[in-house]
Amino acid sequence: MARGELRIYLGAAPGVGKTYTMLEEAHRRAERGTDVVVAFVETHGRKHTQAMLADLEVLPRATLTYRGAEFTEMDLDAVLARRPEVAVVDELAHTNVPGSRHPKRWQDVQDLLDAGIDVLTTVNVQHLESLNDVVAQITGVEQRETVPDAVVRAAEQVELIDMTPEALRRRMAHGNIYKPEKIDAALGNYFRTGNLTALRELALLWLADKVDDQLDKYRADHRINVTWETRERVVVALTGGPEGDTLIRRAARIADRTKGADLMAVHVSRNDGLAGADPATLARHRVLVESLGGTYHQVIGADVPRALLEFARAVNATQIVLGASSRGRLAQLFTAGVGVTTTALSGSIDVHLVTHERAGQGRRARRAPAALSRSRRIAGFLTVLLGLPALTWLLHLGAGLSLTNDILIFLAAVVGVALVGGLWPALLAAVAGSLLLNYYFTPPVGRFTIAEGENLLALAIFVTIAIAVSWVVDTAARTTRQAAQAGAEAQTLATVAGGVLRGERPLMALLERLRETFTLDSVTLLDDGAVVAEVGHPICTRPADADAEVTGDGNLVILLKGRALQASDRRIVEAFAAQATVALRQERLTAEAATAKPLAEADRMRTALLAAVSHDLRTPLASAKAAVASLRSTDVHFDDDDRAELLATADESIDRLVRLVTNLLDMSRLQAGALGIAPIDVGAEEIVPRALDDLGPAGRTVRLHIPEDLPYLHADPGLLERIVVNLSANALRHSPHDRPPVITASSLGPAVEIRVIDHGPGIPEDRWGDVFLPFQRLGDRDNHTGVGLGLALSRGLTEAMGGTLTPEETPGGGLTMIISLPTAAGR
Repeated sequence: MARGELRIYLGAAPGVGKTYTMLEEAHRRAERGTDVVVAFVETHGRKHTQAMLADLEVLPRATLTYRGAEFTEMDLDAVLARRPEVAVVDELAHTNVPGSRHPKRWQDVQDLLDAGIDVLTTVNVQHLESLNDVVAQITGVEQRETVPDAVVRAAEQVELIDMTPEALRRRMAHGNIYKPEKIDAALGNYFRTGNLTALRELALLWLADKVDDQLDKYRADHRINVTWETRERVVVALTGGPEGDTLIRRAARIADRTKGADLMAVHVSRNDGLAGADPATLARHRVLVESLGGTYHQVIGADVPRALLEFARAVNATQIVLGASSRGRLAQLFTAGVGVTTTALSGSIDVHLVTHERAGQGRRARRAPAALSRSRRIAGFLTVLLGLPALTWLLHLGAGLSLTNDILIFLAAVVGVALVGGLWPALLAAVAGSLLLNYYFTPPVGRFTIAEGENLLALAIFVTIAIAVSWVVDTAARTTRQAAQAGAEAQTLATVAGGVLRGERPLMALLERLRETFTLDSVTLLDDGAVVAEVGHPICTRPADADAEVTGDGNLVILLKGRALQASDRRIVEAFAAQATVALRQERLTAEAATAKPLAEADRMRTALLAAVSHDLRTPLASAKAAVASLRSTDVHFDDDDRAELLATADESIDRLVRLVTNLLDMSRLQAGALGIAPIDVGAEEIVPRALDDLGPAGRTVRLHIPEDLPYLHADPGLLERIVVNLSANALRHSPHDRPPVITASSLGPAVEIRVIDHGPGIPEDRWGDVFLPFQRLGDRDNHTGVGLGLALSRGLTEAMGGTLTPEETPGGGLTMIISLPTAAGR
C-alpha cells in the first residue's frame, strides 16, 4: 500500500488564513470527486471559516475525560475506519489530551499517512522546533507546542500562507481573528508590526531552505551537475597563505551585494596528508569566515582545481574567489596554475581572480627541516673519509675482481653512506667513489683517464644510480620525519579543539594546555595591551618581559615566558592563538548572556507584576469604592440588609487588598533576605485550625485529620499560619464542591509533614516546578483571581524556616502540597 501524501499550509502568523485556504483545497478536491473528510478543524469562532465546513463531511470528535474535565480530540480510530482518500487535519503541532493514542497530533497524522490517506494540515511558523526559541525572543511568547522540522520538511508540498503586517492588523481590527475584547491587547503585543515582519521573514527563509533541499534532491536524482543560479553562493578558496584575509573579505563583499547569498570558504588538502598549509593560519581564517556569517569547509584531493570545482558544483555555487598566482613568471611558463586551470574548467561558475601583495612574487618556501640529525650527518661524512679509502685498499689487495664487481661494491658503499648520513654525505661518496674507481680500477690504472668507452659508461651509470639512491633515501627520511611531526601536531591540535574547549572555562584550560605542552613558566593573553588571562607564574605582563610573542586574531597577543620556541613550535602556538580567539569570544558571549539573563528575568517579573497587580488592585478597590460611594449616596435609601451587604463587600475587598499588599511586601522582604523569623516550638493542631478560621466560611468546609500525639514543630507560628492559609485557599479554589480539601499531619523521622490535599484537575508532573514561580496561575479556572504569589511565597517562607514545600499527585486526581518542617526534638 502506497504511503499517503502530506500537504502543509505554513502560516507566517496566526490569522493569515491557512485554515481557510486548506478548506478551499478540500472543496476543490471534493468537487473533482475525491473522497474528502474533515477529521479535525478548529474554527476559533470565525464565521468565514465556519462557513467553509458546509458541504464537507465532518467526522465526530472523540471525547476524553482528564482530571475531571472533558475534552474533544480528533478521533483517529474513526478516521482510519472511514479510510477516506483525503483527511483534513488542522493544527499539526497540537498536543493531545493524555489518554490519546499519541502525545502529539503530528504523530496521529503519521498513522494516517502510513494507512495510505492523503492529509491536508496547517502549522504556524512559531511552532517549528528549530525556530521556537527565536520566535520567543522576538515576540516574548514561548510556544510550548512544537513540531519537529523533519516532519514538515518531509511533506510533499509546503505552501506558505502569507499576508503583509498591515493587512493582518486590519483583519485583526475588524474582528476577523479574535473576539473584540482581545483585539487591543493582541495589537499591542504579539501582533505588533515589527513582530509580524520578523515572523514573515522567518517563514520565507525557512521555506527557502525547504525549496533548496527539494532542488538538491531533484538535481541529485537527475544527475544534474551544471550550476543552476537559483541562489547566489560564493566559494572562496584558501591556501593557508597570508593572502587569505584579503580573499575572504573580498568574497564577503561579493556575497553582501545579494541579500541572502551564502559565503563558503574551502581549503583543499593534499591527499598524502603530509604537505599542507599552516594549521594556525587556517584556524584564523576559519574564525574570520564565521565572524562574517560564512561557513568553513575542508576537502581532500590530489588535483586542487578539480577538487575545488567538485565542491563548488556539489553546493551549487555560482561564484568562486581565488587569489592570483603567487608563483614567479618562470614557474608559470611550465604549468598553468590553479587559477588558470580552475577558470578553464569552471563552466557556468564565475571565477574571480583577486590580486594581492604576494601575487607574482614567487612562493617563499619554508625552510625544510633536515632529514637526519646533525650527529648522523657527521657520521656519514666520517664514513666517507675513512670507509672509502679502506674499501679501496681491501679491493686492491684482493685483485682479480672485475670492474663490474668493483662498481657494485662501491655502489653498495654509497647506499650505506646514504642510510647513515643522508643526502650530502652520499653525494660526496658517489663523487669520491667514482674518482677512486677511475684511478685504481679502470684501465689505465693510476691515471684519471679511461681507455675504453664501456668503462666510461659504467662509471657514468654508477654516479647516476648513486645520486638517485642517495636522493631517494634522503627524501624517505625527510618524509618520515615530516609525517611524525604532522602526526604530533595533529594530535596536539585535536586535543586543543576537542577536550579543552569543552570545559567550563575553555580559555584558561587552553592557556594551561599551551604552558604544559611547551613546558613554559607562564602564558599571558593580552587584548589591546590589557591582560585578559594568565597561567603559571605572573611574571610576564608586557612584551619586553616575554621570551616569545605570538599574535592572534585582531588585537590579541600571547606572551610566552620560559624558553625560546623553534620554528616548528611556533606553528602550533599560532594554532593555540587562533583557538584562544574562539575561546575568548565564547567566554565573553557566555558572560554577556549571564548578565542579560537576570535583566530579562527582572523584566519578565516586572511585566508579570504589572499585568497581575494592575487587575488585582483595581478590582477590590473598585468594589470597595462602589460600596462606600453607595453608602454615602443621598439619592438612594438602603435598608439594614442592603447596608450590611455593602459594608461586607467593602470589608471583603479591603481584606483582599491587605492580603495582596502583605504578600507583595513579604515576597519583596524574602527575596531581599530581610524577613524576620522567630521560630518556637508549636503544635500543628494549634496553627492549622487558626489558619482555616482566617478563610471564613469556606475554611470550615476543609476536613482535618491531625493526630493528638503529633510532635511539636519548630517554626514561626505567624509564617506557618500564612503558609497554611495560602495553600488551603489554593486548594479550595481548585476543589469540586462535593469533594472539599483535606489537611492531614504526620511525623516522619525528625520532621512533621502537613499535607494539603485537593481533588481538583491537578497539574501535570512536568509543570510542578512552574507553580512556584511568581505570578503563575496554572490551572486556575478563574484566571483573574490572585496574582500568583501564594505558592511562591509559601515555598520561600517554608525554606526560610528550614523546611521544604513539595507537590505530589493526589490518588484519584488532584494535587497534594506537602509542608515538611523539623520537629522540636529533631532540629
